[in-house]
Amino acid sequence: MALPLATSTWDHREYAALQEVIASGQFTMGAHVHAFEHAFAEQFGAAHAVMVNSGSSANLLMVAAAVLDDRIDLNPGDEVLVTAVSWATTYYPLAQYGLRPVLVDVDPLTLNIDLDAARERCGPRTKGLMAVNLLGNPNRFDDLQQLADDCGLVVLEDNCESMGATFDDRSAGTFGLMGTFSTFFSHHISTMEGGVIVTDDDHLRDMLLSLRSHGWTRNLPADSALRSAGVHGFHDLFHFVLPGYNVRPLEMSGAVGLHQLEKLPTMVAIRRANADAFRDAMSSVPGVRLQQEVGESSWFGFSCVLEGHLAGRRDEVVAALAAAGVQTRPVVAGNFARNPVMRHLNADVSAPLPNADQVHVDGFYLGNHHYALDGALLEVADVLGGLR
Repeated sequence: MALPLATSTWDHREYAALQEVIASGQFTMGAHVHAFEHAFAEQFGAAHAVMVNSGSSANLLMVAAAVLDDRIDLNPGDEVLVTAVSWATTYYPLAQYGLRPVLVDVDPLTLNIDLDAARERCGPRTKGLMAVNLLGNPNRFDDLQQLADDCGLVVLEDNCESMGATFDDRSAGTFGLMGTFSTFFSHHISTMEGGVIVTDDDHLRDMLLSLRSHGWTRNLPADSALRSAGVHGFHDLFHFVLPGYNVRPLEMSGAVGLHQLEKLPTMVAIRRANADAFRDAMSSVPGVRLQQEVGESSWFGFSCVLEGHLAGRRDEVVAALAAAGVQTRPVVAGNFARNPVMRHLNADVSAPLPNADQVHVDGFYLGNHHYALDGALLEVADVLGGLR
């Protein structure tokens, strides 16, 4: 294909790492996962990183820890502001823990949450904000944190699509009380399946470790406050303190992740160079609005929203791109309020969402990669520029 949606970032090092784990016979999380967690926290400037089996599980554990931690004023029945354009498992954990997602429209240029609209939606029961960095693009965290401070909101950060993005020289994913990352195949680094939660809070780290493994205490530090007095040795093997899950990662994922992390700075730099090339190629193409960068995006993909003479013609546009060997997808899940699953979620979708609706009807995105795309991007611009 001229421009596929996703390609592998592995080379001989990742395959050798898999063979090393296979030869060891240690398949569930072990030394490689722990080494990956340490390297991940260090690379992104966080005190702690906890690896799990997917970015979706990372969101689940992040919300669970926030609700179950008695120190945090976030409880069933409370409202959480969240962008109307995101992936399904941004919303599900909120509803599953009894929180009420309040869907807020997106900024038409950045495609992240409209902070003015979010401020208008703050009410007496609003206690949290799920900050989603969409398609590599960080939020304006200075303004977002000001909103959180003014309204007394707990900030959680879904950074699953935006590994390597920065705002004011700080890594996206580290602005909230906790932040999540995904290491799925099509994302910035790949550990096959995988996810990570980062936090600077020691107690939350311990909660995440427990929640990851059935809610038990076995893998916790000896001085953890979650450990019960007098329970140690044999009695600590199956001692449960939280309603947890089994979302542990494979040791193979940790081993591969160590090599992927080493490549990440170079891969993000190439993605940014591709973005510059795409914006240049599209600068004279009418009818297509590109995502406006905030801070330094890590450019997961290239979002396009059709307008002017191309508005309402998405089927025609994506068919023309497919004929040229260019794969496309909707912008994440479009306006999530328009998905049938909403009838199962106790969400507030009472406010108009016109910008999210436009994304839903006229938005799509193209893949970005860890290698130069100059020729393919010119082909995209030629196809789109030729539609009259």
